[in-house]
Amino acid sequence: MASKRRPTMADVAARAKVSLSTVSLAYSGAGPISDDMRARVIKAAEELDYAGPSAQARALRSGRSHVVGVVIHDQLSLAFRAPLILNVMDGLISDLGEMGLGVLLIPSPSGKEGEKSLLETAPMDAAVLFRVRDHDEPALEILRKRAIPTVVMDADAPAGGAQVSIDDGAATVELIEHLQALGHERIGTITLPHAPGGETTLKPVDYDPRSAWAPMHNRLRAFREAGVQPCVVVECRESMVAEGIAAGHLALTHESRPTALIVQSDILAAGAVLAARELDLSVPHDVSITGFDGLDLPWISPLELTTVEQDGEGKGHTMARLVRELLDGGAPQQVLSPLTFREGNTTAKVNLER
Repeated sequence: MASKRRPTMADVAARAKVSLSTVSLAYSGAGPISDDMRARVIKAAEELDYAGPSAQARALRSGRSHVVGVVIHDQLSLAFRAPLILNVMDGLISDLGEMGLGVLLIPSPSGKEGEKSLLETAPMDAAVLFRVRDHDEPALEILRKRAIPTVVMDADAPAGGAQVSIDDGAATVELIEHLQALGHERIGTITLPHAPGGETTLKPVDYDPRSAWAPMHNRLRAFREAGVQPCVVVECRESMVAEGIAAGHLALTHESRPTALIVQSDILAAGAVLAARELDLSVPHDVSITGFDGLDLPWISPLELTTVEQDGEGKGHTMARLVRELLDGGAPQQVLSPLTFREGNTTAKVNLER
């Protein structure tokens, strides 16, 4: 038995008794067409069970793929454990979908000789990068050669690209000054990873990795700007609770005996809180702990982190807007997303007996 023929745009035009171009306009939204005429076309399409123009035909007509590549640097199992990244993706993907744009997740190339990267061949109209370790990384070079409009989060954009970032250095200075006002002098820090594939480990107190991912570097540099040297520095392998627990043990048992920890993400800070509990240290009586991001962490209740809030979903909306503006030929922009200090109950006046 022959399979039923798939209805075409011409079939819809014939049933609605309109021109083929009118049907095309009804689906593309790219030209003048009345609401009544659009409703007439859609009714005819529904009666024929017409699903809409094929993606291939649409791409050929427009010269666009209607796809945005999202470059992922970490393993997907790690990248999507981060609540902040999930919030950003919510805002980004929902807005891109409303623009008629799909998303393709693409692993970032390593730059090894002979490597074949999907980033070199995948059809896309624009690209979004969530983590940029430095400006020489292979992903940016490939996108530059392909002349693909690029939006970068929390790092400087390449020439012709747009960026959404935060003033995390100034926000970290505010956290340091908050702890100083409470009398803390022995302040340690737990950092985000310098690069994928490392280990959670102690670092020199003057640790300053210039090529690190921008948020890590900015938040370490804030100590110098505040005129404070951390008494202990622990770099985490990844922003996960388990790594925060391991880092918390390293920091809190360090010979410097910190009375406060500034932790570069709320997830890591929550891990440090759990480490303090395991070491029979009371938060905030024995040790004050701050985070960064403003996540909802009910599982450390009754504690609520003193932290810096950022609007992840809002950053995603902004990135989607910048993608649209670049595709429309607009000039690249650099947008600073707002941050808000939020005092919880994980910080208190220094316990001089500690």
